Amino acid sequence: MVTIALADPATLAALIPPATPTKIPSMDGPVSEIFGYALWVLTIAGVGGVGYGVFKLAVADKSRNGGGSEPFKWMGGGILAIIIAGSLISILNGIAA
Repeated sequence: MVTIALADPATLAALIPPATPTKIPSMDGPVSEIFGYALWVLTIAGVGGVGYGVFKLAVADKSRNGGGSEPFKWMGGGILAIIIAGSLISILNGIAA
């Protein structure tokens, strides 16, 4: 029997990039750190939304009785969250540099 090693927490933690927020000069202290981690959490939530949309698309009822646009709403929302968080991360890193 083949076991998948992704259930191991150490393996899962290795898949996520280290979240080290850049300190913003005008916003020092815990506010800057919390804001930086919140952007990383938003990015991870966007990836989860895209993944859930792909899952819903794979198991969706493909008949004509509706419900076909819901997976695309999940994927679109996830992509939008990734774009917004990525833009804010790059803007804040540009300001802090």
